[in-house]
This record gives sequence, structure tokens and C-alpha cells, in this order.
Amino acid sequence: MTVPSDQDRSEEAGLPAPPADGPGLFGDAPQPPAPAMPDAAPAAPYRVLARKYRPTTFDDLIGQETTVRILRNAFALGRVAHAFMLTGVRGVGKTTTARIIARALNCTGPDGTGGPTADPCGVCPNCVAILADRHPDVLEMDAASRTGVDDVREIIEATRFRPMQGRMKVFIIDEVHMLSRNAFNALLKTLEEPPAQVTFIFATTELRKVPVTVLSRCQTFALRRVPQVELAAHFDRVAQAEHVRFSPDALSLIARAADGSVRDGLSLLDQAIAQGTLDGEGGTDAAPIGMDLVAGMLGLADRGLVFDLLDAVLEGRPDRALAITADVYVRGGDLGVMLGDVLELVHTVSRIKAIPALRDNPELPEAERQRGAALAERVPVPVLGRTWQMLLKGLSEVEQAPDRRQAAEMVLIRLCYVADLPPPGDLVRRMLGQDAAAAPLHVPEPAGGGNDVSGPAVSTPPVAGGPPAGGDGGAIRMVANGGMRVEGTPRPAAPRTGRVEETAPAPEPLAPPRTWRETVAFVSGRDAMLHGHLRHATHLVSFAPPLIEIRVERNSLPGLARRLETILREGTGDPAWQVRQSDAEGEATLAEQGAEIIQLHRAAAQAHPLVQAAMQVFPTARLGEVTDHALDDYGLPPEEMAVQNLAPDLEFAPLDADLVEEDDLDADDFA
Repeated sequence: MTVPSDQDRSEEAGLPAPPADGPGLFGDAPQPPAPAMPDAAPAAPYRVLARKYRPTTFDDLIGQETTVRILRNAFALGRVAHAFMLTGVRGVGKTTTARIIARALNCTGPDGTGGPTADPCGVCPNCVAILADRHPDVLEMDAASRTGVDDVREIIEATRFRPMQGRMKVFIIDEVHMLSRNAFNALLKTLEEPPAQVTFIFATTELRKVPVTVLSRCQTFALRRVPQVELAAHFDRVAQAEHVRFSPDALSLIARAADGSVRDGLSLLDQAIAQGTLDGEGGTDAAPIGMDLVAGMLGLADRGLVFDLLDAVLEGRPDRALAITADVYVRGGDLGVMLGDVLELVHTVSRIKAIPALRDNPELPEAERQRGAALAERVPVPVLGRTWQMLLKGLSEVEQAPDRRQAAEMVLIRLCYVADLPPPGDLVRRMLGQDAAAAPLHVPEPAGGGNDVSGPAVSTPPVAGGPPAGGDGGAIRMVANGGMRVEGTPRPAAPRTGRVEETAPAPEPLAPPRTWRETVAFVSGRDAMLHGHLRHATHLVSFAPPLIEIRVERNSLPGLARRLETILREGTGDPAWQVRQSDAEGEATLAEQGAEIIQLHRAAAQAHPLVQAAMQVFPTARLGEVTDHALDDYGLPPEEMAVQNLAPDLEFAPLDADLVEEDDLDADDFA
């Protein structure tokens, strides 16, 4: 049925037809439809390079030769595991490898009759569906957003059903370390004995957070960082496929910034292509995208400027260093990143100095091989180590400072200031060259030993009766605190007596102490508080075992004499020990005696020519603590045996000699 138009009705009624373009009854007349045009094809959404060039076969994976070889052999031998754990840093291909394994398990070949293979065809329905992320039997789950037990229960329930389309059900769980402890425990039984048609593939960047019970049920593959050379070559192939040209230095800079991650590098390459083509670079007929443009995009200083900055710092030229810093700042560079580049360069130069073969390593850029080798030739290791330490500390200061530029410039000024300071070893040799015949340090103690002095450290000569000291001041040895030690002629170490290890008392009685110092040491392992008061607040009046007389200072430990007496009786098993208090002055405390020895050592150390030479070089330096390793725990020289203190010309009768009565002695013997 055809509805007549207004014009037809007007003609039938004999009335003039309204104008075709005039207004209608309810307003403007509708415009006639435009002639039909063919539909334009909708523009396909842009896919980033990291997705566009994602590997689809094992051959496409770069930098993972070990993992690929093991998986290929497993498929060839029919020894494919039921659970895999893929670990590594971000962007090295964990999820990509999991999808390739899923395709290899479900591929049926172009004719539909093939079995599991390490080289999936890519044209069968299973391969096509997995590549399009729409296969019903390949399920991917993000454990970062689904961490609970209920999510794992859904997976366990799904394992009970056979595959709908493919040969195997494959469960890919990304960031598996984010699962909760209960979720891991719920998965253990199914993971240990899954159905024959189920395969689990886990991916994680934090392998240490995965329970050991889960790791023991999986085959673990550690995907390593991709070397810079392989990354640069891969980025060059991608750039050629995109019809964009890059200079080799620019690709090397992108590969270095990627830090072994393919995805990070492709994202940077995508950004560099967008920036370079807009600036008229990178086209087929245009100049290639250079290093300067990439460095500006990354916020990095030019590599040549980094070398110039390190040269200025090592030469002690703060004006040149600050000029380079200002240039980098004006260009929009981050000065904290610039210091990080200098720190990395110091490490590279140190490695070249330690391993000369690195000068021909193709993984290093040309600038590192040429200028880095030149720096390694003329800069000693101590200077490189000092620069590294100061830069490392300076980076933390930059991160905490309110103004990053000010903090970075202060770090560079400090580095320039210490540039002309010689290393400690050179300083020691210089001082010894001035005072080569310096006499060794003499300490007025009968049992002196080697002394350690913070700053320069010296050692005492041997005691009387020992080997004679050398006349050249001894040999030099650097010590751990950055100072130096002048070694005298080697001598046997003096025995340490009166020292008791802080261990539990032995069940059997011990030998009684023979001196007051041995008595105090006897207490040290049994009563710490009593030991402290005996050392610092007790004066010996007389020591005649088993009777001891002492004077205790006021406000000391109550019942000190009784506690000491009890310990001596119980420790030695001799009930005859007695400790009495006296009002006599007595000797100085052990602590006071040790302090006096320390002052003597300090005075002797200050008078040593080597120490005086060091003080002249460093006028504001102070002499630190002087330690004599031959002294005991109380800072005193070791006690001599009682027999050694007797006159050497005395003779003793043998133990089995008969006693002589007084009447039997001849009076002439006493004339």
C-alpha cells in the first residue's frame, strides 16, 4: 500500500501544490535524504608496539635460550609438566611464554590431526582463538585483583569439567604471589594431583613470596633480563618494520633505559617514534632519530656531558661542573638522574679498570669504550672508590632536599674540593719519605704491645728481653678504619692472664685465684653487677689467700664483701675464704690503674714522629683512642707468675727433701 503525497492530493483536488521547499504544517519541511554514499571503513584502533610485536612462537622469544631449549625438549620427549612457575622482572615475557605453552598444548595442526608440539601452526581454530584471547579452555586470572579463597574455588570447580574445544584446560594465573595464604592452601591438593586434561601456568615477579609448598609442585623457569645488545637489535628490527630509522646510539640508549625489559623498551621506542616523526626525523628519506632527541625524551643528560662532568669533578674544576649542571637544568633534565648517570659511569670505569678486556666488549657503547678506557688509565682505584661513596651519599641527599638542584650542586662542589686530596696510601708514603728514620713509639710499660690509634696508628716496640726493634720505624699496613699501622719487629704475643670467659660456672670447683686481678676476673662470669663494683669502686688493702682485705667506696653495692666471699667459697670449693672490709687507703681501683696506663700510651703516641707529621698535615685532627692489644681486659699489662718475680739466684730444695731441725744446724753456717 502506497500513501499519497501532498502533491498528489493537491492535484486530485485541483488546488496548487505547495512549494517543495516551503514550510510544512508543523514547521520546516524535512530535507530530502542525501544520496547514499558508500560506508567508509572504520579506522582500526592503534595497537602499541608491545602488543603488536608480542612473540607468538618460541622462536620469537629473545634472550631466553635456556627456557626455550628445555620446553622444546619437553614437548619432543612428551614430558610436559602439569604445572609451571615462570618468574622474572617485568616485561621479559612471562605471560607471553604462558600463552605460547597454551597454544603448543592445544594445537591440532592445519589438518586438525596434530598433537602437542613446540611449534604451533597458528592457523588451526585453537591457535587462532588463543591468539585472539577468546578460547574457552584457556583461562587467565589476575591474582592481584582476585586474591581470595572463593576465586581459587572457582578454578578448582572448573578443573572437574572436560575441555569444551581444545585438548587441554590451561589456567594462567598472573602475579600469583598476590594470592592469600588460605588461597594457596586451597590450591595445593589440586595443584599436586590435577586432572589429566588440566595444566597450571603461574607467573610472578616476586618468587620469594610464593610458598615453598607451591614451588615444590611446579617446574620453575627463571626468565632472565635481556642483554642490551639483543634489545638494541630487536628494537632495530621493530623500527624497520614500522618504517622508522634510528641511530645506533639512540637504540643503545633506549636499550639501556629498558633495563632488560622488552616491554619497557618497546614502550620507549613507541614514544620516541611519535616524537621523532613529528619533528621531521626518522622517516625513510629523513635523518634518523638521534641520541639527543631520545636523551631529551628520557630526561637524561647527553652522554658526552656526563663524561665532561666527571672529568671536571676529577680535575677539581667546580666552575666547569656547575656550568654543565646549569646546561642540563635549562634543557629540562633531572639533576638527580644526572648524578645517577655519573654514578653509573664511575662504576663502568671501575669495571674497565678491573677487567681490561671490557674495552673490547661490544655490549658497551663506543663512548664507554673510548673515553671510559682513558679515564680508567689515569684515575686510580682509591679515587674512584671515594667518588662512588660520595655520589652514593649525595643521591640520597638530593632525594631528601627541598631543592634538588641545590643539593646536586653541593654534591658536585664537595667532589671538586676533594679532587686534589691524595689517597691515604699516598699520604702515608709521603709522610714516611719525610721522616723515614722515625723512631718507633716507646711506652713506659714492661709489657707493652701494639697500639691502634684512630687516624694514624702506631705500635710499641717489644718488651725488654724480646727481639730488638727495627730502626726504620717498622712496616706500613692499612687498617679497616681508613688509618694506618706501623708494625714493629714481630714478636710473640704476651700471655693474657687473669681473664675468665663469660660462660656458666663449671660444676667442678676451679683453681683459686692467686692475685686480686684474678679474683675480680673470677667474679666476672658469675655476677656482672658485683664485677663492676669490684673494678670501679673497690680498693685492695691486702691479699693473703684465703684472707682478703678491701676498702669499698661509699654508695657502693650493699653487702659487697659477703657476696664476694660467697662466690669464692662456692666457686673454689674452699670454705676458708674470708673477705673483710678495712678503712685503710689501699691501692687504686683496677679502673683507675687502667686509665693511668691509657694516659701513658696516649702521651707516648702524641710524641711519636709519625703522629706529629700527620698532625702537621691535618692541623684540626685529634688523636683518638690508643689501644694496646697486649693489655688485658682491665687495660693493665699481664701479671707475671709469682715464681718469676722471685730473685733468680735463690735455690729451692726438692720436694722430697727431709726437714732439718734447728738443733742440727751448725752455728758456723750463720756466722
